[in-house]
Amino acid sequence: MEVVYERCAGLDVHQSSVVACARLVEGGRVHQELGSFETTMKGLKALRSWLRKRGCTHAALEATGVYWKPVWMVLEGSVELLLANPHEVRNVPGRKSDATDAAWLSDLMAHGLIRGSFVPAGPAQALRDLSRTRTQLAREVTRHTQRIQKTLEATGIKLTGLISDVLGATGRAILEALIAGESDPATLAQLKRKGIRATHEQLRDALCGRVQEHHRVLLRVHLNQVDAIRAAIARLEAEMESLLEPFRADVELVKTAPGIQATTARVVLAEAGLDIVRFSTAGQLLAWTGLCPGSDQSAGKRRSTRLRHGNPWLRTAMVQAAWAAIRKKDSYLRSLYFRLRARRGAKKAIIAVAASLLTAIYHMLTRRVPYSDLGPTYLDQRDRERTIHHLVRRLENLGLDVELRPAA
Repeated sequence: MEVVYERCAGLDVHQSSVVACARLVEGGRVHQELGSFETTMKGLKALRSWLRKRGCTHAALEATGVYWKPVWMVLEGSVELLLANPHEVRNVPGRKSDATDAAWLSDLMAHGLIRGSFVPAGPAQALRDLSRTRTQLAREVTRHTQRIQKTLEATGIKLTGLISDVLGATGRAILEALIAGESDPATLAQLKRKGIRATHEQLRDALCGRVQEHHRVLLRVHLNQVDAIRAAIARLEAEMESLLEPFRADVELVKTAPGIQATTARVVLAEAGLDIVRFSTAGQLLAWTGLCPGSDQSAGKRRSTRLRHGNPWLRTAMVQAAWAAIRKKDSYLRSLYFRLRARRGAKKAIIAVAASLLTAIYHMLTRRVPYSDLGPTYLDQRDRERTIHHLVRRLENLGLDVELRPAA
């Protein structure tokens, strides 16, 4: 097999140590040198000097949690780095040790058999860290909201069924009154704000419960946690807006797509990178995100089309945006969803909508044009003959004779 890199290295990264194997070709012969280093800054600088001394031009390391990030930070610029997916560089079973893992990576690297993972540049990496932390904090708000609902149910108060947002204006006013010691259902029902469809009598009946002192303590604790988390989210969003200021045109461009708001636009740019042309095609972006079916065929039979493992942060954001996008009436994405749902089910249909939406965003950013809806009849017009045949067959199955004539 052809040798692509004559002086390269494989790095087996752990929490407290890095085992390096330098693979060197000299005089037509291959020899390997092993070294072990600590993951402290001093140890990583020693690793960098060790690689330079041996003339290594390329190095490969696995994406192991967050342990690879400081190694990448120190070595970047001194050698050409390649981040490998651990699922794609597994060694033969029964030959597992730190030294053999590093040697295996160096062999794969030497022959160009490692496909590097996407590692964003500095500003994009900072934006990605902030965006992911914001997503995790938003999930914590949801968890605390569910705990508040659980506490209310334990007291016999059925507020959840009448108010869509228990932390909205009406829900928050009622919670504060309950914490303050108010227990009269009629008085609590008077706190209803505009926009609540439930009547005064329905609210009064739902607020008949027995709130004890420890319930008030739990409600106060959860509300304080929600307020603190929301303040942290606002701080993160302000920092992200500052980082995205040079890319404001890209954010506004992405927001022209249906179902995309500021939060999702930030996620798209943070995860896919501020320079989306790193993906040569929209298909590569879909595969990297995990929004395209896998390929598992043998003996001419397709065994599975399960989704590939991809970027869960971007995939989740795009699926959420797809659910919002199909609510827009007389739109291409809505017609695509209902067309596929009838044959493939809701889950596969919404994945297809998310993939179509991300494809549109890719072309919007590469061509610098806003979103343009194809219209609800695009698919029917594209497959006009097939649509006519399908509808005629359905009518004939219902016992009708169909005669086709062009419209006047």
